[in-house]
Amino acid sequence: MSVEKVERIRALLTGALAPESLEVIDEGHKHVGHGGEGKGHFLVKIVSAAFAGQSPIGRHRLVYGALASMMPDEIHALAIEAKVPGE
Repeated sequence: MSVEKVERIRALLTGALAPESLEVIDEGHKHVGHGGEGKGHFLVKIVSAAFAGQSPIGRHRLVYGALASMMPDEIHALAIEAKVPGE
């Protein structure tokens, strides 16, 4: 488990998107034996008012933008569940 990467992801997303709730899950254990092993596989569940008026693709772009400094060297795969408050 990459606690440092999880904490860095949390910090970057918190700074960029001021989430109401945020969960970052290291899913690297599900990807043992495939090409991106060791680079980081994460699931981000985030609720933020910053997503208001954004399409699902727009929401993902905001998340990827916030994490750009970690891509692709520290994050190999990223699953995103991005919602606005109340969804």
